[in-house]
Amino acid sequence: MKRASIVSIGNELLSGQTVDTNAAFLSQQLLSIGIPVVSSYTVGDDTDSIVRLFNLASSDADLILATGGLGPTDDDLTRQAFAKFLGSELQLQKELLEKIQDFFTSRNRQMSSTNKIQAYIPAGAKALANNLGTAPGIMAEVEGKLLFALPGVPSEMRQMFEESVLPELHGLAGRQAIVIRKLRCFGTGESNIAELLSPLMERGRNPLINSTASRGVITLTITGTAENKDTAEQMAEKDEKFLRNKLGELVYGTGEQTLAEVVGEKLARQNKTIAVAESCTGGCLAKLLTDIPGASRYFTYGWFTYSNSAKTSEVGVPAHLIEKHGAVSKQVAQAMAQGARKKAGTTFAIGITGIAGPAGASEQKPVGLVYISIDSDNRCETKRFVFSGGRDTIRLRTAQTALNMLRLKLQD
Repeated sequence: MKRASIVSIGNELLSGQTVDTNAAFLSQQLLSIGIPVVSSYTVGDDTDSIVRLFNLASSDADLILATGGLGPTDDDLTRQAFAKFLGSELQLQKELLEKIQDFFTSRNRQMSSTNKIQAYIPAGAKALANNLGTAPGIMAEVEGKLLFALPGVPSEMRQMFEESVLPELHGLAGRQAIVIRKLRCFGTGESNIAELLSPLMERGRNPLINSTASRGVITLTITGTAENKDTAEQMAEKDEKFLRNKLGELVYGTGEQTLAEVVGEKLARQNKTIAVAESCTGGCLAKLLTDIPGASRYFTYGWFTYSNSAKTSEVGVPAHLIEKHGAVSKQVAQAMAQGARKKAGTTFAIGITGIAGPAGASEQKPVGLVYISIDSDNRCETKRFVFSGGRDTIRLRTAQTALNMLRLKLQD
């Protein structure tokens, strides 16, 4: 199997001023043609450091893709490092210089003398055309390994990759095929899923199964590798079926689907509607639902009843319930859901009340305590949760959990 390594170059990446989206793009593109990325490095604008990482990357993989550092300024040192790695000298390419000059002339601009450095390419290397900017890419082969240097500007890098790099890589990939499937889960922790699936998540297994957790959503990635795509597809499909059977209702979707997308699709398909009355989440649930294009098919009303008086005046929560049980209680959450559904005339309504913190808690009602209620024709279901984390995390987890409760009701 051919493998790749990515080297991202630039002080701005190390300082956090710029987010490295290039590495993610390249990883996805390479995997789609059957070349997995086995390592990724980030390095500042220093010639010796870049050369050192080129050596590390070449020891890891058959293909090295570097991005950044091809500009005209003194801190753009990738071409110098490339030449040093190859053990060659930079040579002026007159055709490149003319092309760079034409770039400025066509825009009625004067070319700076500093741009001339971009026309220098290491001896023995090949220049890659840049149709969007002035920085040509560089390609070389060293001891059977391919090395590419691409611009750091994402639009320039992507076009150069698609036009100049991909044609070279299809031959490198050969017949190996990689198929990736993703299952999205919600309702338990990553450690619990890992325990359930432990024999399947061993390193070196094919298909390889990885798990990642983000804001309560667990993504299981199935990567099947074979000599041809059909075999890889069959391997991945077999594991996906097994995982679905093993995890049951914990699996809510595939690919990059969100809970809101899945819930919205179910509501629309079943011709059902939803309204929400939120307190501690501050409209987060309504936002998740309405972020989905076409949400007007099923989302009708949303109330942000943060104060006690709003709960009473807007969705009809009896004042005596708040006085007796407190605003954060099962009884009030239930009354919020029932009142919202009555006013909106929807199939479902969700009521949420809780303590997102950091203030407002007591010994009996800690930060993270939340009540979520879903009212429908059949019944009103209310659940108590205690979420950990900061204010934003608690609010998001509450909204996601409400969506998941509704998802499960739509499956009944």
